[in-house]
Amino acid sequence: MGEFPAERTVIVTGAVSPRGIGRATVHYLAEQGWNIGVIDLDDAASKELARELSDKYPIKAAGAGANVGDEASVRAAVDQLEATLPQIVALANVAGVSSPVPYLDLDAAEWDRVLNINLNGVHYATRRVAESMVKNGIGRIVNISSVSAQRGGGTFSKTPYSVAKAGVIGLTRSVARELGPFNVTVNAISPGPIDTDIMGGTLTDERKDEMVKDLVVNRVGTTRDIAAAIAFLISEDTGYITGQTLNVDGGLYMH
Repeated sequence: MGEFPAERTVIVTGAVSPRGIGRATVHYLAEQGWNIGVIDLDDAASKELARELSDKYPIKAAGAGANVGDEASVRAAVDQLEATLPQIVALANVAGVSSPVPYLDLDAAEWDRVLNINLNGVHYATRRVAESMVKNGIGRIVNISSVSAQRGGGTFSKTPYSVAKAGVIGLTRSVARELGPFNVTVNAISPGPIDTDIMGGTLTDERKDEMVKDLVVNRVGTTRDIAAAIAFLISEDTGYITGQTLNVDGGLYMH
């Protein structure tokens, strides 16, 4: 049974965007006592967010700039964070980009951009952090997929996004299988419509009303809904849950 150390760190990628899931997540987890490592494209903004967190909560935080789609860059950022923070126990792969381009207008560059950030980026961060988790004999990894992977789009983003997010589910299951013997769990969260800029900007009340028609609950999701699910899946008590995709989608997609 792998036990959590007294002092534990979670690394969150894509945490800087003011209205994004990542930023809501680092605040939610810092409030729970997690030390925070921030990885985002903007190094200065990552460090600024870390300062904000350590000023507001009684935790340690550090930031490092990296392009998640560049493996060397991700490895260097994790190395940097690991050198200054307590043991890395968890990773939340939140960084992602949207892509509303219709399939018949899609070019190779856009396909590669979306797959690289939304799928390769999850692999690069996971691969590096897994080394430390396996060495320590404990870890929790959570990846963000999307309901569009399961439904084949039908959201703001189209085909390359759906493909990448479906790939994240396959990656999650396969890595869960390989890392299970080392007390490392790997799970995915599949958000439904969440009011963030990845939906193409702030959702108007009209767009929200339109989306709610497809849901079982009577509201569109918030970033806090996803942050709470991440907090659950990286907690010490969820060591028997792995290889799963948790739909946090207001009942949009029911198996």
